[in-house]
Formats: sequence, C-alpha cells, structure tokens
Amino acid sequence: MSTTEKFFENIEKGYTTKGDYITMGAGMFNGEAVTNAFVKVPLKTLNRHGLIAGATGTGKTKTLQVIAENLSDKGIPVLLMDLKGDLSGIAQPSPGHAKIDERHEKIGLPFEAKGFPVEILSLSEQDGVRLRATVSEFGPVLLSRILDLSVTQEGIVAVVFKYCDDNKLPLLDLKDFKKVLQYATGEGKKEFQEEYGRISTSSTGTILRKIIELEQQGADLFFGEKSFEVDDLVRIDENGRGYINIIRLTDIQDRPKLFSTFMLSLLAEIYATFPEQGDSDRPELILFIDEAHLIFKEASKALLDQIESIVKLIRSKGIGLYFVTQNPTDVPDDVLAQLGLKVQHALRAFTAKDRKAIKLTAENYPDSEFYDTKEVLTSLGIGEALISALDEKGRPTPLAATLLRAPMSRMDVLTDTELNEALGKSKLIKKYNDEIDRESAYEILNEKIEKAEKEAEKEKEREQKRKTSSRRSSSSRRSTRMNPVVKVLTSATFIRGVLGVLKKVIR
Repeated sequence: MSTTEKFFENIEKGYTTKGDYITMGAGMFNGEAVTNAFVKVPLKTLNRHGLIAGATGTGKTKTLQVIAENLSDKGIPVLLMDLKGDLSGIAQPSPGHAKIDERHEKIGLPFEAKGFPVEILSLSEQDGVRLRATVSEFGPVLLSRILDLSVTQEGIVAVVFKYCDDNKLPLLDLKDFKKVLQYATGEGKKEFQEEYGRISTSSTGTILRKIIELEQQGADLFFGEKSFEVDDLVRIDENGRGYINIIRLTDIQDRPKLFSTFMLSLLAEIYATFPEQGDSDRPELILFIDEAHLIFKEASKALLDQIESIVKLIRSKGIGLYFVTQNPTDVPDDVLAQLGLKVQHALRAFTAKDRKAIKLTAENYPDSEFYDTKEVLTSLGIGEALISALDEKGRPTPLAATLLRAPMSRMDVLTDTELNEALGKSKLIKKYNDEIDRESAYEILNEKIEKAEKEAEKEKEREQKRKTSSRRSSSSRRSTRMNPVVKVLTSATFIRGVLGVLKKVIR
C-alpha cells in the first residue's frame, strides 16, 4: 500500500460517521488534495464548540460561510456576528467561477450555487431588526461583571435591583438605573438607609461613571424595549432550512465593551431560555463570533470567568459557539480547552513572536505521521486549513490538512437594493423596530420626587405663615408692654385718679 493510499484509509476511517454530518472538503497529502478523501464533521458533536483561526486573507470568513450554509441546509439555524460587513451575500447564490469548479473536481464534490434564508439584525442604528434587552433582564450579577465593579459596588447594584423589585419600579434602560442610584444617595437617602442600610456616595459615583463609559460606546441604544426573544433565532423557513441570522456590527469594532455586553447578555438569555438537550443528534443553534479577540482583549478577570462558565454550560442546551480570530492565542486557554472543532488556516512567521505563536499553535493539534504541523501551518494556501474535529464518541479525529469546499452563496455583500429587499421581507422588523418607552423607574421616581418637593414647598409655606402670625402676635404684645404712654393710661393709679376728678366735677 502506497503512502497516499495509507493516508486515504486514515482519513476515511477517522472521519467515518453513522449519523448526519457536514463535509468540509478533501484531505491533502504532500500539498495536493486526495479526491474523495472527505473530511466530515458529525452534527452530533457540533455543540462542542469550535475555533476558526488564521492570518488575514487565508479564508477564515469563507470557512465560516461554508459551515453556516451546510448547517442551514440541514435545518439548523445559525447566528453570525458580522464585524467586517462581508457576510450578507449569503442571501444570494454564488455566480460561480472556473476556479470553483476546478477546486470541487479535486475534492470530488459537485458544486451547487444557491442562496439561503437570511435575517439581518442590528445592534445600533444600522438597518435591520433591532436587538434590545432591559436592564432587569441583565440582572445585578451580569451587569456588575460588565461594569467591572468591586465587591462593595456589586452589593450596591444588588440593593438597587432589590429596591426596584420591592417597589415595583421597572428597570428598562440605563437612565432608569442611573436615576435609582442618584435617588439612593439623594432624595431617597433616608428611605434607603432605613430599609437597606447606608449607601456610600463615592461608590455610587464610581458606578455612575462606569455606566456613562458604557453609554459612550452606544449601550443606550441596546438597553430598552422591546426585548428581543431568543426563540426568534431558531426559525426554519418553508423549505425546512434554518435561518442564517446576521448581526451587522461594522460600526462597533472600536467599542469592545458594547460587543462584550451584547454577547454575554445574549448567551445568558439563551442559556436561561432553551431547554436541556443532553447528547442529542444535532445542535439547536450555532453561533459564530467573528473577530473574537475583541471580546477577550479588554475583558476583566470576572468577565472572563463568566464567559468560561457559559461556554462550559451552554452546550447542554444544544448550542455551539465558534470563535473566529487570527491566532488561537487570542482565546484564553480555559476557553480554548473547551473547543472540539479546530479549523486552522495558515499562519505567517514574520517575527520571533510569530514563530513562537506557531509553535504553541502546533501543540494544540494531535500528532500526525503524515504532517510536520509547524511546517504545514506556514505553507497552507488560501482556502486550505488543518482540521481536527471530534467523532461521534467525542474522540479527536486524525489531523487533516484540507482543501476546503467553496461557499454555495455569494462571497460578497448585498447591494443596497438587495439589502432593502431582504429587509422588506422580514417579519421580525415589524415586531421589534418600534421603540417603546413606557413608564419605568425614571418616570416614577421623578414623579415621586416632584410630589415630595411640592409637599415640602407647601409645608414650607405653612410654616412660614405660622412664623409670620406668631411674630405679629408677639410683636403686638411686646409693643403694648413697652409703650410708656399706654402703660400710664392703663394703670390702676391713673384710672383711679381720673375717676376721682370726675366725681368731684359731678358734685
């Protein structure tokens, strides 16, 4: 048996699956694709999360597109976080190309061009279905993690939420939360102190400054109503294909805190909403987080712990998380250890730091008798990648350098006309894009403060009248006592003298 035949047998045996699967492409040996040596990933293990990594321009986004398309075809909904703005073309079929046909001939797969059901979502003022959540839905723990608060400050946030629950004050947006904080150390200081203990003004000041920092990154657009229902992410179209939900994030690349806030709230809501599935034959929803380094770059230790906990727990709900970034070292080790599927595109060794990163990356993959992993990592071409997945029993598959299949949809953005057409067909825009500003903590407390101020003003006026009346009475008595003329005229001696004179005159 030749080495190539041995390689083919290794791939065929390692990637055989009894259940449903998606085909990534064909295995490569000595830089050439081995036709029909298909690299397949079982649907059963796709909720074990994954990583798509590689240098700029090596084909990460197209790999993401290929996986999303195949999942949709299998009736599995997908959520894509599109920070570069180049994924909307999934809605339209590929125009095809001679190089695509040549690639698929080498792989041994026929090429089919088609578009997919797409829903365009937006976190900001960009066109699309508006994504919002209320402060109450965040809860005190997650909000404290996002704001990177101390233990004392976390306690104050918990007290604010408790006060609002006890007094039926809805916390919908950030102005509600700020108003309650100000009230706790202002007009309502006595009320808070009696019920919940003393609240430090310096601590509330710090929390307010951190909220303002979050607002400056655009979070005021995210907090509010109507809240997005995560069940709308798992819709299936009339042809049985899962919707590919694309969140347009091109205008928040420089606002990592907003990105982290949104992602964590979404994952927390999905975890709280979706039922337990255990080890099912297919995932319920797959999320792709492009430019994942933005989440971890400025994350606090508490925030990283929160992400790690969610990554560990959410797979039992049938949810798969896929991080897309330039280098595996962008993802913390504790998170990286949870990722079952790894698709590693080429890395470039321009500096000593790059060479060190390549060495570390190579150590993340299984040893192979067919590859020198460090060498392959720097020699892969565009649309080629090292793949290691999990088989149906959860065991790592053999490492396979893979010639990846091409996307079936357009590898470009939608035109303005096509985008407007897609938005016009959306059923979710009508549901979520009307902003609601019902009475909440901000309005209720303002009304309460205004009422208290009016009552205080009336009491002040009444007190002023009492003082004025008292002064007049006192003044009258005082002037009567002190006037000598009045004193003489009203004295008993004077009166007796006057009466004596009158008696003499009468006689």
